Amino acid sequence: MPERDLCQLTGVSRTLVREALRQLESEGLIEVIAHKGPVVSRITAAQAIGVYQVREVLEGLAAQLFAEHASVEDRQALHAAFTEVKRADAAAKRIALKNKFYECLVAGTGNEALGKTLYLLNARTMLLRAQSLQAPNRWNQSLKELEALVAALDERDAEKARSLAVNHVRRAAAAAMHTFSMDARQSKKQGSAA
Repeated sequence: MPERDLCQLTGVSRTLVREALRQLESEGLIEVIAHKGPVVSRITAAQAIGVYQVREVLEGLAAQLFAEHASVEDRQALHAAFTEVKRADAAAKRIALKNKFYECLVAGTGNEALGKTLYLLNARTMLLRAQSLQAPNRWNQSLKELEALVAALDERDAEKARSLAVNHVRRAAAAAMHTFSMDARQSKKQGSAA
Protein backbone atom coordinates (compact mmCIF):
# COMPACT_ATOMS: atom_id res chain seq x y z
CA MET A 1 0.00 0.00 0.00
CA PRO A 2 2.28 2.79 -1.15
CA GLU A 3 1.31 6.15 0.36
CA ARG A 4 1.36 7.89 -3.00
CA ASP A 5 -1.16 5.39 -4.42
CA LEU A 6 -3.38 5.71 -1.36
CA CYS A 7 -3.35 9.51 -1.68
CA GLN A 8 -4.39 9.31 -5.32
CA LEU A 9 -7.00 6.64 -4.65
CA THR A 10 -8.63 8.49 -1.75
CA GLY A 11 -8.02 12.06 -2.88
CA VAL A 12 -6.63 13.12 0.49
CA SER A 13 -3.32 14.56 1.59
CA ARG A 14 -0.28 12.50 2.49
CA THR A 15 -0.59 13.73 6.09
CA LEU A 16 -4.10 12.29 6.41
CA VAL A 17 -3.02 9.01 4.81
CA ARG A 18 -0.11 8.71 7.24
CA GLU A 19 -2.40 9.45 10.19
CA ALA A 20 -4.86 6.78 9.02
CA LEU A 21 -2.04 4.27 8.54
CA ARG A 22 -0.75 4.95 12.07
CA GLN A 23 -4.27 4.34 13.42
CA LEU A 24 -4.57 1.08 11.46
CA GLU A 25 -1.15 0.02 12.72
CA SER A 26 -2.14 0.74 16.33
CA GLU A 27 -5.22 -1.45 15.82
CA GLY A 28 -3.07 -4.26 14.45
CA LEU A 29 -4.64 -4.15 10.99
CA ILE A 30 -1.45 -3.24 9.16
CA GLU A 31 2.27 -3.62 9.74
CA VAL A 32 4.86 -1.16 8.51
CA ILE A 33 7.84 -3.01 7.11
CA ALA A 34 11.11 -1.14 6.60
CA HIS A 35 11.90 -0.39 2.92
CA LYS A 36 8.56 -1.90 1.91
CA GLY A 37 5.92 0.21 3.64
CA PRO A 38 2.57 -0.76 5.09
CA VAL A 39 1.13 -4.22 4.46
CA VAL A 40 -2.14 -5.73 5.65
CA SER A 41 -1.66 -7.82 8.79
CA ARG A 42 -2.77 -11.40 9.00
CA ILE A 43 -3.98 -12.78 12.28
CA THR A 44 -2.25 -16.00 13.23
CA ALA A 45 -4.10 -18.90 14.81
CA ALA A 46 -2.33 -18.22 18.12
CA GLN A 47 -3.38 -14.55 18.06
CA ALA A 48 -6.95 -15.57 17.24
CA ILE A 49 -7.05 -17.94 20.20
CA GLY A 50 -5.89 -15.10 22.45
CA VAL A 51 -8.55 -12.73 21.14
CA TYR A 52 -11.27 -15.33 21.66
CA GLN A 53 -10.08 -16.08 25.20
CA VAL A 54 -10.33 -12.41 26.11
CA ARG A 55 -13.67 -12.00 24.32
CA GLU A 56 -15.11 -14.93 26.27
CA VAL A 57 -14.43 -13.19 29.55
CA LEU A 58 -15.40 -9.69 28.47
CA GLU A 59 -18.53 -10.56 26.50
CA GLY A 60 -19.67 -12.92 29.26
CA LEU A 61 -19.29 -10.05 31.72
CA ALA A 62 -21.08 -7.69 29.34
CA ALA A 63 -24.07 -10.03 29.11
CA GLN A 64 -24.18 -10.44 32.89
CA LEU A 65 -24.01 -6.69 33.53
CA PHE A 66 -26.57 -5.93 30.83
CA ALA A 67 -29.01 -8.41 32.43
CA GLU A 68 -28.45 -6.77 35.80
CA HIS A 69 -28.37 -3.08 34.86
CA ALA A 70 -29.84 -2.32 31.42
CA SER A 71 -32.63 0.24 31.26
CA VAL A 72 -35.81 -0.15 29.24
CA GLU A 73 -34.23 2.07 26.56
CA ASP A 74 -31.08 -0.10 26.49
CA ARG A 75 -33.24 -3.20 26.01
CA GLN A 76 -35.24 -1.56 23.23
CA ALA A 77 -32.03 -0.54 21.45
CA LEU A 78 -30.68 -4.09 21.76
CA HIS A 79 -33.89 -5.55 20.33
CA ALA A 80 -33.83 -3.08 17.44
CA ALA A 81 -30.20 -3.95 16.71
CA PHE A 82 -30.95 -7.68 16.84
CA THR A 83 -33.87 -7.23 14.42
CA GLU A 84 -31.46 -5.52 12.00
CA VAL A 85 -28.92 -8.34 12.41
CA LYS A 86 -31.57 -10.93 11.54
CA ARG A 87 -32.47 -9.03 8.36
CA ALA A 88 -28.89 -8.64 7.14
CA ASP A 89 -28.33 -10.39 3.84
CA ALA A 90 -24.75 -9.55 2.87
CA ALA A 91 -21.59 -10.53 4.73
CA ALA A 92 -20.26 -6.98 5.19
CA LYS A 93 -23.65 -5.78 6.39
CA ARG A 94 -23.89 -8.69 8.84
CA ILE A 95 -20.55 -7.78 10.42
CA ALA A 96 -21.45 -4.09 10.72
CA LEU A 97 -24.83 -4.89 12.25
CA LYS A 98 -23.35 -7.40 14.70
CA ASN A 99 -20.98 -4.63 15.79
CA LYS A 100 -24.00 -2.39 16.38
CA PHE A 101 -25.65 -5.19 18.41
CA TYR A 102 -22.55 -5.48 20.61
CA GLU A 103 -22.35 -1.69 21.00
CA CYS A 104 -25.92 -1.75 22.36
CA LEU A 105 -25.06 -4.66 24.64
CA VAL A 106 -22.03 -2.86 26.06
CA ALA A 107 -23.91 0.45 26.40
CA GLY A 108 -26.45 -1.28 28.62
CA THR A 109 -23.79 -2.56 31.02
CA GLY A 110 -23.07 0.84 32.50
CA ASN A 111 -19.38 -0.12 32.56
CA GLU A 112 -17.24 2.34 30.61
CA ALA A 113 -14.00 0.41 31.17
CA LEU A 114 -15.54 -2.72 29.67
CA GLY A 115 -16.63 -0.77 26.59
CA LYS A 116 -13.20 0.77 26.09
CA THR A 117 -11.47 -2.59 26.49
CA LEU A 118 -13.75 -4.28 23.97
CA TYR A 119 -13.24 -1.33 21.62
CA LEU A 120 -9.50 -2.02 21.60
CA LEU A 121 -10.21 -5.58 20.44
CA ASN A 122 -12.80 -4.54 17.89
CA ALA A 123 -10.61 -4.39 14.78
CA ARG A 124 -9.33 -7.93 15.28
CA THR A 125 -12.77 -9.09 16.35
CA MET A 126 -14.25 -7.85 13.07
CA LEU A 127 -11.62 -9.72 11.06
CA LEU A 128 -12.23 -12.89 13.04
CA ARG A 129 -16.00 -12.44 12.84
CA ALA A 130 -15.72 -12.27 9.07
CA GLN A 131 -13.63 -15.42 9.13
CA SER A 132 -15.94 -17.39 11.45
CA LEU A 133 -19.05 -16.43 9.48
CA GLN A 134 -17.51 -18.10 6.40
CA ALA A 135 -17.95 -21.49 8.05
CA PRO A 136 -20.91 -23.47 6.68
CA ASN A 137 -24.18 -22.71 8.52
CA ARG A 138 -22.38 -20.46 11.05
CA TRP A 139 -24.63 -17.47 10.35
CA ASN A 140 -27.83 -19.39 11.13
CA GLN A 141 -26.28 -20.91 14.25
CA SER A 142 -25.02 -17.51 15.35
CA LEU A 143 -28.53 -16.05 15.05
CA LYS A 144 -29.96 -18.86 17.20
CA GLU A 145 -27.28 -18.26 19.83
CA LEU A 146 -27.95 -14.51 19.88
CA GLU A 147 -31.71 -15.11 20.07
CA ALA A 148 -31.23 -17.29 23.16
CA LEU A 149 -28.93 -14.61 24.63
CA VAL A 150 -31.50 -11.86 24.04
CA ALA A 151 -34.18 -14.02 25.70
CA ALA A 152 -31.96 -14.52 28.78
CA LEU A 153 -31.27 -10.78 28.88
CA ASP A 154 -35.02 -10.08 28.73
CA GLU A 155 -35.51 -12.46 31.66
CA ARG A 156 -32.75 -10.58 33.51
CA ASP A 157 -31.10 -13.94 34.11
CA ALA A 158 -27.52 -12.72 34.53
CA GLU A 159 -25.97 -16.16 35.06
CA LYS A 160 -27.69 -17.69 32.02
CA ALA A 161 -26.87 -14.64 29.87
CA ARG A 162 -23.22 -14.86 30.82
CA SER A 163 -23.13 -18.58 30.02
CA LEU A 164 -24.84 -18.09 26.65
CA ALA A 165 -22.49 -15.23 25.71
CA VAL A 166 -19.43 -17.35 26.57
CA ASN A 167 -20.86 -20.27 24.58
CA HIS A 168 -21.49 -17.97 21.60
CA VAL A 169 -17.87 -16.80 21.62
CA ARG A 170 -16.61 -20.39 21.94
CA ARG A 171 -18.67 -21.50 18.94
CA ALA A 172 -17.44 -18.53 16.91
CA ALA A 173 -13.88 -19.44 17.90
CA ALA A 174 -14.37 -23.04 16.78
CA ALA A 175 -15.72 -21.85 13.42
CA ALA A 176 -12.84 -19.40 12.94
CA MET A 177 -10.22 -21.94 13.99
CA HIS A 178 -11.67 -24.36 11.45
CA THR A 179 -10.96 -21.79 8.72
CA PHE A 180 -7.37 -21.48 9.99
CA SER A 181 -7.04 -25.27 9.64
CA MET A 182 -8.45 -25.12 6.12
CA ASP A 183 -5.97 -22.36 5.19
CA ALA A 184 -3.06 -24.42 6.55
CA ARG A 185 -4.16 -27.52 4.59
CA GLN A 186 -4.54 -25.46 1.41
CA SER A 187 -1.05 -23.93 1.87
CA LYS A 188 0.42 -27.42 2.29
CA LYS A 189 -1.29 -28.61 -0.90
CA GLN A 190 0.02 -25.60 -2.82
CA GLY A 191 3.52 -26.19 -1.43
CA SER A 192 3.41 -29.86 -2.46
CA ALA A 193 2.26 -29.00 -5.96
CA ALA A 194 5.11 -26.54 -6.48
